[in-house]
Amino acid sequence: MTTRRLTGRVTTVSWIPSESVTGIAKLGFATFAHYDDPPPDTIGGRDSAAQRATLERWGDADRFRFANQLSAWIDVDEQGSVVAAGYDGDGLIGATTVRVGGRDVTFPAVGLPVIRSDAEIGDGRVRFEQTSGGRTGAPMPRRISSPPFVQMNAPLVWTSLSLTLRTDGSVDHELTGASSFPRHWVYDSGGALVAKAGTTDFKGWYRTGTRRPTPWGDAGSPALVTAVETALERRLAATIMRGGRRPEVRRIRSGQCLVEQGSTGSELFLLLDGVLSVEVDDEPVAQVGPGAIIGERALLEGGRRTSALRAMTDCRVAAAPADAIDTDALRDLATHHRREHE
Repeated sequence: MTTRRLTGRVTTVSWIPSESVTGIAKLGFATFAHYDDPPPDTIGGRDSAAQRATLERWGDADRFRFANQLSAWIDVDEQGSVVAAGYDGDGLIGATTVRVGGRDVTFPAVGLPVIRSDAEIGDGRVRFEQTSGGRTGAPMPRRISSPPFVQMNAPLVWTSLSLTLRTDGSVDHELTGASSFPRHWVYDSGGALVAKAGTTDFKGWYRTGTRRPTPWGDAGSPALVTAVETALERRLAATIMRGGRRPEVRRIRSGQCLVEQGSTGSELFLLLDGVLSVEVDDEPVAQVGPGAIIGERALLEGGRRTSALRAMTDCRVAAAPADAIDTDALRDLATHHRREHE
């Protein structure tokens, strides 16, 4: 019997962006540990082995906290029926390097067993699901309500992914759940960045990361996923956060407006965390997630806001002055946003 093998994969890379650690822990984190630079837009290589090698190089260079690669295959016969299916890929847990007494000390993270569901074979498709993660490398002191009142445990980090392979060769994937910290980026079969978890909650993760339900306990946690921003926005974000003047970071509660349509303003905004709704005449026209740069049209069109920006979740936003980005880049950004929101 002649068969053909179809493959696909989906990968998450999880990392700690600047400004994601809040409260008193921020001082200690900045003193002893480090934030991560954003991962590249692509994972090198078109097949699972090549992408895995790239992830291992990133891990050796301490460029992320952990990765989850769900790779799978199906064998299809001449009649188009699935005759076999299986998993490849795995999780890749990193390490945490901290500064102690002027020296770098690396704490290896502890990976937990990968959780895989049985391949779910349907009409012309097979669905796979995988959860991977573990405990972060460095233990953290955490208050608890009973003696000894302090617990030295590293919290859990994880993602859950689903992958659907179809007999026509098409592939679907989804980030179905994730820990609330750190940031999780999603890459498709070809290794391109295509989505990201929209929110992080360092405080909740830090305080309850060893107690809240997890996939290795009672239940998972849903992930709010947003579309990825453009490569232009990623370049401009680096300019805003690492330029000459540090932007002002603001917190916007769910349901509140960052700006009202028709108001005036001379600031450009970089969404650090959360999801914003772009609304024109009280009608939503788009949703944007972390990494999006917004508000450029007011800077180009006389200072008047052409849309309202309403928080769909609690958000953190970096407000940058008008001269943080050159005018040509703002025009390029505005042109893209007009196409995107049509």
